[in-house]
Amino acid sequence: MKVLLYTEGEKLFSKSGLGKAIRHQKKALRAVGVKYTSDIKSKDYDILHLNYYGPKSYKLAKKAKKAGKKVVYHAHSTEEDFKKSFILSEHISPIFKKWLIKCYSLGDVIITPTPYSKRVLTRYGIKRKIYSISNGIELDYFKNEAGFKKEFRSKYGLKSNDKVIIGIGLYIERKGIIDFVKLAKKMPEYKFIWFGHSSLAIAPQKVKKAVKTKLPNLIFAGYVSRENIKKAMWGCDIFLFPTHEETEGIPIIEACACKKTSVIRNIPVFKDWLEEGVNVYKASSLSEFEEKIRKIVNKELPQLGNNAYKVAQERNLNKVGSELKQVYEEVLEKK
Repeated sequence: MKVLLYTEGEKLFSKSGLGKAIRHQKKALRAVGVKYTSDIKSKDYDILHLNYYGPKSYKLAKKAKKAGKKVVYHAHSTEEDFKKSFILSEHISPIFKKWLIKCYSLGDVIITPTPYSKRVLTRYGIKRKIYSISNGIELDYFKNEAGFKKEFRSKYGLKSNDKVIIGIGLYIERKGIIDFVKLAKKMPEYKFIWFGHSSLAIAPQKVKKAVKTKLPNLIFAGYVSRENIKKAMWGCDIFLFPTHEETEGIPIIEACACKKTSVIRNIPVFKDWLEEGVNVYKASSLSEFEEKIRKIVNKELPQLGNNAYKVAQERNLNKVGSELKQVYEEVLEKK
């Protein structure tokens, strides 16, 4: 069995969540001994595994089916997480949805990261079997090391006793960046740092305004390496994930791998695997976010790091690789 693992525009997405998901896929397949290539000129493959919905991917899927190959389409995107991403995204999302359905329907089967995104795709009326498989986490990579906290705080001019809240995401409304800034304004005694970057040229005015906000306790760190993200996770006090929509949300899995107590938005995608007061804290409004953050800092709520770590363990790449391999085997057996 050999897989053609193709992600159209892979270099373009290397700094995004999709880029992380692709890197995880490759490591997961190597971990379980599945041979793969990323060379689209290759012909000696059995399964085409697509990760993007661009025109090149669509044409490659059509070509593969014509050649009698099996096609696995990985649904990382939905209309729901396309909205509130950039200027006019709300207006063109219905067209985007139709295109997604057309692309995903070329798959003999579909893989998507969570039971929630599986339910979303099922509502689209796509007549294909859909598997829910996490994007996974490279668990060993996120182990703590002496000095991580000190290095992180030194890099950003933070004191050892500062209470630090970090967020991760592109500069898009859907990621909750506007609420992140509002919370920084409401809690000047805490330090807020946002990691991640994307062009403001395509961002709506309210996102531009948020990113250009100048506060003594707010830092926009831009894009940083995953090494720095790891140090930030171990060096901060709380991971704040106010995202409005995800198909999974790799940053929260990374936070769990670092045994971090997190506050996330109470949205459907997290319902099946993240439990309030067990492995995370959830909030539905700005006032709830503020309340949860203050109570965690003041030790009025217990730390949940050890329970959070179990979430990451369940999504280790070896497990993800085994699940992908099983899907491939089932697809090949299907006449």
